[in-house]
Amino acid sequence: MKAVPVTVDALAADLAERARAAAGAHPARVAVDGAPTAGTSDLAEALSSVLRDAGIPVLHAPAEGFYRAASLRLERGRTNPDAYYEDWLDLRAVTREVLGPAGPGGTGRVLPSLWDAATDRATRAAYVTLPPHGVLVVSGVFLLGAGLEFDVAVHLMQSDAALTRRLPEDLAWTLPAYGRYRDEVMPEYQADLVVRADDPGHPALVTAL
Repeated sequence: MKAVPVTVDALAADLAERARAAAGAHPARVAVDGAPTAGTSDLAEALSSVLRDAGIPVLHAPAEGFYRAASLRLERGRTNPDAYYEDWLDLRAVTREVLGPAGPGGTGRVLPSLWDAATDRATRAAYVTLPPHGVLVVSGVFLLGAGLEFDVAVHLMQSDAALTRRLPEDLAWTLPAYGRYRDEVMPEYQADLVVRADDPGHPALVTAL
C-alpha cells in the first residue's frame, strides 16, 4: 500500500471538485465513510465549507441522525457489536429520506435527520430542498457495501492499533464491528478515494492498495 501525506483542506478541495463534477442532473451524493476516530465528521464539515465558499448549496446529514429507535437498536443488548454493525443505521430511512430524493428523478427534498439517538426522540427536522447543482454529504460508519447509492465516496481507513488507541474506553465493545466491516465489505475497494487516517490531523491519500 502506498500513501502520500495530504492536508485535510486539500482532501476537502479534492472531494469538492469530484462532487461538483458529479452534480447536475441531480445533487451529488457524497459519502464520507469511517469511524468517528478517523475525523469523519471533520472532513465532512471541511468539504461542506469549501462548497459553501464556492456558492454551492450543500447539506451535511450525519448518518447518526438516522439511527433506529432504542427499542430496535438495542434489542440484542447495549454492547452487542453485531447489532451495532447490522441494526443501528436505518438503511431504508436513509434511502427514503435522503439518498432517494437527492438521486436521479428525485425531488431534491431531503431530510437532514430523523431520530436523535441520545434522547430517543424524533428530531422534527425540517426538509431542505437541494437544487440539481447542490451537494449532499453523508458522514458516518459502515456506509459502503450496504446498498446505499452514492455518487462519490471516500473511506477513512484506520489500523486496528490506531482505532483501539483512539476509541473511548466505553466504546471498545464496537471494535469487532469494525473488523467485520473491513473483512466482509473491504470498503477500500468500494470508495473513490481512500485515506489513511491513523492520525486524523495528518492524513495520507492512498495511491495504491
